Amino acid sequence: MALSFPNPSRSYDGARHGVWFWGYDNAREITFLVEDRVLMSLDSTLSSDESTALASFDRHRDEILRIAMALYAEGQQTIYTLH
Repeated sequence: MALSFPNPSRSYDGARHGVWFWGYDNAREITFLVEDRVLMSLDSTLSSDESTALASFDRHRDEILRIAMALYAEGQQTIYTLH
């Protein structure tokens, strides 16, 4: 299990209230959604809009990726939600 995050892309989803991002285990793409409430726990100044959610994700990217890696280590799914 060699999860990596070479692609810095992320996308805000207003309907799901979170930020999507992608990791890769060899050629397999793994999709992650970090919910707004997780971002709010990392950044108390966060409001629920796209620009501030993406900025918060960027500020806390390393911590979010560590959480994602730990979550991925527990299973072999292709979609995970950080909540």
